[in-house]
Amino acid sequence: MSRIPLIDRSATSADRKALLDQVHQAFGATPNMFKAVANSPAALQSMWGFFGALGGGSIGAKLGEQIAVAVADRNACEYCLAAHTALGRKAGVSAEGMAAAQRGESADPATAAALAFALKLVNERGNVSEADVQAVRKAGFSDEQLVEILAHVALNLFTNYVNVAFAVPVDFAPVKLSRAAA
Repeated sequence: MSRIPLIDRSATSADRKALLDQVHQAFGATPNMFKAVANSPAALQSMWGFFGALGGGSIGAKLGEQIAVAVADRNACEYCLAAHTALGRKAGVSAEGMAAAQRGESADPATAAALAFALKLVNERGNVSEADVQAVRKAGFSDEQLVEILAHVALNLFTNYVNVAFAVPVDFAPVKLSRAAA
């Protein structure tokens, strides 16, 4: 059971309803995470805007979802792991590819470099070295894409913390965590 109310879009303020209606339209349902965040219209607006902005970014949906499952697994966020595994599959990543990404791995060297960087950001709380940044550049990522990788990590830290801290019920097909939180 969630530690905070899950806001019903049909019985809330106009500002919350407008945002939750957008979420519902995008997903065909209103995921529990958005219902939890809707306790704060400002937080919901920022999160939904963050998702929208990164959805139009330069690294693409596949890599964004692979980063999301790696970060979710590292933070033991079952909700985000389940949601982003489903979204990654919808974006065209194989089941094996999503399972590898969950472990921070990929057969593709560029994806592997991006995942290693994302997990280094999480593990070291942003304290990466020049060599870490250069390794991702060497794998073919531009400065724009480096910033987007970091932005995906930041967004996923926010969503992981929401779901873990508030015990948001998972409403996607469950996925087993591969490791405990670091």
